Amino acid sequence: MGRVHHHKGRGAVSDRDGRFETRPVVYDDEEAHERASKAPETVLTAMRSGRIIATNGSPDIPFNRSINPYQGCEHGCIYCYARPSHSYLDLSPGLDFETRIFYKPNAAERLLAEWQRPSYECEPITIGANTDPYQPAEKTSRVTRSLLEHFHRYRHPVNLITKSNLILRDLDLLADLARQKLCSVAISVPTMDAPLKRILEPRVPSAASRLDTVRQLSNAGIPTSVLVAPLIPAINDREIEAIVEASADAGANQAHYIFLRLPHEVKDLFTEWLDTHFPDRAAHVLSLVSQASGGKAYDSRFGVRQTGQGPYADILSKRFRNACRRFGLERERYRDRLDCSLFERPGDKQLGFGF
Repeated sequence: MGRVHHHKGRGAVSDRDGRFETRPVVYDDEEAHERASKAPETVLTAMRSGRIIATNGSPDIPFNRSINPYQGCEHGCIYCYARPSHSYLDLSPGLDFETRIFYKPNAAERLLAEWQRPSYECEPITIGANTDPYQPAEKTSRVTRSLLEHFHRYRHPVNLITKSNLILRDLDLLADLARQKLCSVAISVPTMDAPLKRILEPRVPSAASRLDTVRQLSNAGIPTSVLVAPLIPAINDREIEAIVEASADAGANQAHYIFLRLPHEVKDLFTEWLDTHFPDRAAHVLSLVSQASGGKAYDSRFGVRQTGQGPYADILSKRFRNACRRFGLERERYRDRLDCSLFERPGDKQLGFGF
């Protein structure tokens, strides 16, 4: 692990080793200082995918199928629970996660292959469950765009989760999908505090830009929700009501929140970040996290990991529910109402079964 050092535009403050690293490289003080002080550059690498659709059996996640066009995310959000995935590549969940980005150029090809399987049954698929499908690499790689073109052509329902206004590039496809009840979008807005955003999620568009994205998506008839994710004790929890109100004003259909999750290496990375940027309250933040996690840094149990538990977590939940009720965002999940009956299996038309 290199020395702790904050680089402008990056979230993690170290290149901490992953949990599977058995032969970590040890640098002397001079080498470690040089590595820590040098601003890391982003490297984009192609990664061919086998099966592109991931499944989960989690009762507290509102979807069973997902696609992640990228591994790693240049947005650099320090709290990202996907960071530990870089450990499987023998890379750091810290700075490597946000600088060593892998994209899947054959994602659309693999998606068609899965849809063509005789056993395939249509069910909504979420794009962006782990890493952002509209991170900066999407501007050039266009992997997400290629996937959406297939969802549109074969009329398959899709949900998207993002922090980026780049999604507006695909407004043409999304609006037509929504017109057929085949699409929904969730925009993440954990803070409207600009200085906090710059260190919490450094390469993400501003909150004002994201709320304007909500407005444009909603005006185009696309069901759009806002995720206040994550809620971090003593960091952004004071903003609950303000974010919900701003989301309603922007035309959001719903709002949801997720409590801070600190699995595996994320705990130490987040602690380093706190010590660097909020040394005056770091211990207090971690104490509140522990109170809501059964005395641990993270409680991974279903039904608890998304919201926490205990008095402090209950207060957050009540505040959020009251804010949603006050500003008219307490509505049923529209994801459950997406239409699967319109799906046309690839190849059916060529065989004469589609009209």
